[in-house]
Amino acid sequence: MATAIKVEDLSKIYRLGEIGTGTLSQDLHRWWNQVRGKEDPFLKIGQKNVRTQKGTSEIVYSLQDLNFEIQQGDAVGIIGRNGAGKSTLLKVLSRVTSPTTGSIKINGRIASLLEVGTGFHPELTGRENIYLNGAILGMRKSEITRKFDEIVAFSGVERYIDTPVKRYSSGMYVRLAFAVAAHLDSEILIVDEVLAVGDAEFQRKCLGKMGDISKGQGRTVLFVSHQLGMIQSLCSSAIYLQNGMIKDKGDVQDVIRNYISTSKEVSSAFKNELMFDLKNQLAAQVLSLKLVDEKGQVKNDFDVFENKYLVVSLKVNETLNSATLFYNLKKDEDIIVCSHENDFLPERIVTKEVGTYTYTIKLPDMLKAGV
Repeated sequence: MATAIKVEDLSKIYRLGEIGTGTLSQDLHRWWNQVRGKEDPFLKIGQKNVRTQKGTSEIVYSLQDLNFEIQQGDAVGIIGRNGAGKSTLLKVLSRVTSPTTGSIKINGRIASLLEVGTGFHPELTGRENIYLNGAILGMRKSEITRKFDEIVAFSGVERYIDTPVKRYSSGMYVRLAFAVAAHLDSEILIVDEVLAVGDAEFQRKCLGKMGDISKGQGRTVLFVSHQLGMIQSLCSSAIYLQNGMIKDKGDVQDVIRNYISTSKEVSSAFKNELMFDLKNQLAAQVLSLKLVDEKGQVKNDFDVFENKYLVVSLKVNETLNSATLFYNLKKDEDIIVCSHENDFLPERIVTKEVGTYTYTIKLPDMLKAGV
């Protein structure tokens, strides 16, 4: 299988608080060292990118000594905490910014979606922006025209297609932008965390499209997301970035398990508060809640890939024709780890008599990580 992306000794440094490296003399110094084939002098004083710690140097490595290969047709997830360098890596691969050192070899055309509204002009209509954004991504006008109806249908904003996009919501923005990028005949699709802006229905639609692109059309997908369930369902391999360096790479399940085991915020997700809501609480009340495993044993700590069930004991005080269970699973910081709204799991109850009932709800295979 052909190599789609090859990255060797890739590093990216930034000077905090300023553009460039400061003075003209410093820029000339760097240029002169480059001409003579010597090391960039600022790399020697660059420090690891740890956003929670105060450093002694103004030069930081956003990315440091990255080496990896991605084969054609692979779907690769890039995970890591905020500030780990994920977005910087995608910008370097998309040629939005250039690396400080190292080399990148890309075989094929890239379509990237890095930020909401990238390549859109707010004063132009959705129709005009499809042509503008398509041209920026390398599509010919005839190609855009041929796919125009398909792009609009996928985006779901047909009614507003002739309205200036400055009046669009952020969700409508990302719908249209993803639709254009996904329908470009590119060999590589790069998607940052922008899908989090969309609603649940659109997220499922996008994941399905990216799965078709990767598995059905043999194109390469790079996907950044904090929602590990999305990464697991779409990707076969993953890269775990920590402080600008590769902490782990390989099989997606192994990498996610390693990420969760080293992340304090995620590892304690099941040790905390359960909150359960029931509409029409006068008609019924919750007697007990418990988390159980596949065998029905009560547990507080689960492996990330282990099946998990929420068992609810409910007392019905008056006849219910229909009701819906609403639940949130929270962490200490009141961060919702999962809920029926986030994970599309509303539970319908149909009862006709007063009494006590027990319901078992299967929780998502992969809970959303709040990091």
